[in-house]
Amino acid sequence: MNRNTHSSTKSLANKIQNLMPFLIWGRTLTKQSLFADFLAGLTGAIVVLPQGVAYALIAGLPAEFGLYTAIVTPVIAGLFGSSLHLISGPTAAISIVVLSIVSSVVPQGTEAFIPVVLTLTLLAGIIQLGMGLARMGTLVNFISHTVVIGFTTGAAILIATSQIKHAFGISVPSGSSFFASWQVLLSNISTTNLYSLTIALVTIATTLIIKNINPKIPAMLFGMIIGSVFCLLINGAAHKVPLVGALSGDLPILSLPDLSGSTISSIIPGAIAIAILGLVEAVSIARAIAIRSGQRINGNQEFIGQGLSNIVGSFFSCYAGSGSFTRTGVNYETGAKTPMAAIIAALILVIILIGAPKVTAYLPLPAMAGAILLIAWNLIDSHHISQILRSNKQEAAILIVTFVSTLVVELEFSIYLGMLLSLIFYLKRTANPRIMEVAPKSLEQGTDLRSISRFNLSECPQIKIVRVDGSIFFGAIDHIQKTLADLSANLPEKTHLLIMCNGINFIDIAGAEMLIQESSRMRKQGQFLHFCALKNTVKDELSANNYLEKLGEESFYPTIDDALSNLVALLNMNVCSRCTTRVFSQCPKVSSTRHSELMKNVS
Repeated sequence: MNRNTHSSTKSLANKIQNLMPFLIWGRTLTKQSLFADFLAGLTGAIVVLPQGVAYALIAGLPAEFGLYTAIVTPVIAGLFGSSLHLISGPTAAISIVVLSIVSSVVPQGTEAFIPVVLTLTLLAGIIQLGMGLARMGTLVNFISHTVVIGFTTGAAILIATSQIKHAFGISVPSGSSFFASWQVLLSNISTTNLYSLTIALVTIATTLIIKNINPKIPAMLFGMIIGSVFCLLINGAAHKVPLVGALSGDLPILSLPDLSGSTISSIIPGAIAIAILGLVEAVSIARAIAIRSGQRINGNQEFIGQGLSNIVGSFFSCYAGSGSFTRTGVNYETGAKTPMAAIIAALILVIILIGAPKVTAYLPLPAMAGAILLIAWNLIDSHHISQILRSNKQEAAILIVTFVSTLVVELEFSIYLGMLLSLIFYLKRTANPRIMEVAPKSLEQGTDLRSISRFNLSECPQIKIVRVDGSIFFGAIDHIQKTLADLSANLPEKTHLLIMCNGINFIDIAGAEMLIQESSRMRKQGQFLHFCALKNTVKDELSANNYLEKLGEESFYPTIDDALSNLVALLNMNVCSRCTTRVFSQCPKVSSTRHSELMKNVS
């Protein structure tokens, strides 16, 4: 085998391994790692059992669909994702979005509801897989943390609203909006079923107490067990307390999504929102755990893993899933070494589903509602919310708009609205780069330029220095041009305006044309425009497009000290002699011969 053939074979093998990460971590399995993964998987199965049932109810689906999603989705995502610890499956935020999207197309509880849920899952998976294959993993960085917090908070309020009716035993029409639901709840508060309310409160109290005693104990599971026992003791069924009922006892079966054109066209906007939200959740959680574990996460591979898990899941009675922070945290803390922990947890759930399908038969809906209310409460990131509200008005506006929109418009559009507002504020900031008047803070070697207004610094009457903090592109040229025009209007003739360019990352064609216009305009006014500390990459682009020559290469200086050494020699010595403050270390007068020579270069 020649060298080229060996190289191409090795390259192909690397590509296959990158697309199938289980081929890499599968070779690292040992008895010790498998035992650690077994313990983590066992714990994970116990944690996801009540969560899976709860999230399915939030999504408006039968309880077993949550467990189906907790079985299939984490296995596929674990095999094809890049994270060793991420656990995927049903999540609270996506569950409420699924219900919102599908119930707007077909009524909840009808025969057509589940096929449309599967279609939504399939489309979301295809979008995620396509983004992964197109190497668009960095796109999730454009969805700000503030948007996610605002959306999650709104989703938490909606989740709580959907469960209050079960906790109070009040009937609310299916598909009611947020405000309509609360109107019904408040107008019928006198009909509260005290048995249901007591069971919900017992479940909440028990869960909180156990969690405070030992956080490692699956508090939610025991909370619902105590709630169920309490329901039996007070004979809740005889007092109209509804029960979740037994699981079907069936394994995830082959299922077919509704692939009709009308269904696809009606839910495609929602599928995009589900895909984006799922990717943001999964990648952010994977990266958060990777910081602690020291692993490097491949965002594109996570996209592929999440996409495949939803595509495969849609044909096995699963609804859209994503990464779970709670279960991923538990997985890491209990010592998981590889994604085998997710596979083991899935196998344990299969055993429970087959061997103990009646595990939820005596579980009262108020107990489940109490657990879900706690889940909703934990979704609200009060620490970061207060921090955002205190620190930045624009971020606060994004947070509030995203949060409010989740309550008043379709959930998927609230995500788009938050993203759009974030983009608008970002463009507004980049379109108005800070242009600061600066001067040397000291006369020591190596000029240290600082803000004139902040440090109350003196300026040279013949050299004006400004620093541009931002790129000069088509969106910012109006602001920059107006600022330069205002500055030059207040400068006397023969003044040199020097732009510090170390904060400029790029200059596009529109920006370069604007600088040429300003340079020409200032020359007509008897003023001169200069540049210093321009990054080499930016300078190379200007040179390649012939703009460096048009602006005059002699107007560009590598450092501020080089610029001042040359510009001070061009100054009017009569003005310098009357100056009472030495602004620059280069201020001493130059010879008249050198002065005349330099003046010729700029005339």
